[in-house]
Amino acid sequence: MTVLIGTSGWHYQHWKGLFYPRRLTTATWLGYYAERFATVELNNAFYRLPEATTFAGWAEALPDGFVVTVKASRYLTHIRRLKDPEDPVRLLMDRASHLGAKLGPVLLQLPPNLRVDAGRLDRTLRAFPRSVRVAVEARHDSWFGTDTRQVLERRDAALCLSDGGPVRPPYWRTAGWGYVRFHRGRGRPESCYGRSAIATWAERLAAMWSDSDDVYAYFNNDAHGCAVRDARRFATAATRAGLTATRVPGPRDTPVK
Repeated sequence: MTVLIGTSGWHYQHWKGLFYPRRLTTATWLGYYAERFATVELNNAFYRLPEATTFAGWAEALPDGFVVTVKASRYLTHIRRLKDPEDPVRLLMDRASHLGAKLGPVLLQLPPNLRVDAGRLDRTLRAFPRSVRVAVEARHDSWFGTDTRQVLERRDAALCLSDGGPVRPPYWRTAGWGYVRFHRGRGRPESCYGRSAIATWAERLAAMWSDSDDVYAYFNNDAHGCAVRDARRFATAATRAGLTATRVPGPRDTPVK
């Protein structure tokens, strides 16, 4: 099993002097990041969907094999609340498709106050091209029932497993690939993960997926640069669990120890 490890976003001003050398301009941060990671979760697309030219520019600048996961616009998930999804999905894919081979999964993060509606979810997943992997991060407990699981399995969509978020989703494997988000650990500094928690997650993923599967793992705990450090520790734990991990920063690049 290959675990693609990255962070949720890369453009954090408080990482300057921690992860990014102070001499670097912000325009060069993505290139610096891509030398040390093989994937990133594009969080900013949730707030403002980039233009097609921006996606095309990233595709040209990023190294071969790099994977960009795109978080779907909140217009689809939070404003429309998955209602009549065809046009928002079409706009998203018309732009994100300019990433070409570097386009990874699309993440649908649902609002905490959106209760289960399996019909809307199914219609939304059906609106995506079959070649696009879609992960669903549900944040209301009502989603964790049989109807949701059947929709996800039928569409080969992954239930996003998450840690430190508003709910604790069940450990379901609903697709031939997996997706995990790490929001907030209980270690030190604040928001960082402890080694035992990271090792537990690596062992859990090794038990849930087979050697031929891909699992995407993103650290969203950006405070103090914890995401960078924890991604490195997770890669080590994944290797010990018998998994193949993509590249991560070395100890000298780690903001916190």
